[in-house]
Amino acid sequence: MAEILQIIQLGDPVLRSPAQVVENVREQRIQNLIDDLITTVAQANGVGIAAPQVAESYRLFIVASRPNPRYPHAPEMAPTAMINPTILAHSTEVVKGWEGCLSIPGIRGFVPRFQAIEVEYTDRDGKFQKQELTDFVARIFQHEYDHLDGIVFLDRLESTQDIITEQEYQKRVLQQISG
Repeated sequence: MAEILQIIQLGDPVLRSPAQVVENVREQRIQNLIDDLITTVAQANGVGIAAPQVAESYRLFIVASRPNPRYPHAPEMAPTAMINPTILAHSTEVVKGWEGCLSIPGIRGFVPRFQAIEVEYTDRDGKFQKQELTDFVARIFQHEYDHLDGIVFLDRLESTQDIITEQEYQKRVLQQISG
């Protein structure tokens, strides 16, 4: 049975270290980690989580976009394990959007990201996947992909003026979005 894992916080050296390639996707340890990450991200109201965020230094993350209290307008998609992912190409258009991180609780940042990306990865069944992601799902992928290289969203900010607390985000930004 999948378990909820402890999410490490900013300051833990694993978050700032490059993750290692997953050699055998079908290994039981990796399959269990995928199940645990899916359970953990759902319980934490996240839309994505990378293995390094639970102190497992593997090039593996889950994209699990769905509406929840932290992201009420997120599109719905099935939780997807993306193993040894790569960004093959990206749009020239860069869009700023609000991001938070389960490893950096309490704050949000207005982060520039590519609007569209072409990616490839291995799925949990060992099958090679290639697809184009856009908008919010592309943002999630880029955020989680950064975790595999020891980068957090704060590193991508153009200015410290682009940081607000979670409380202000909920109060101001979500009110603006819902009109």
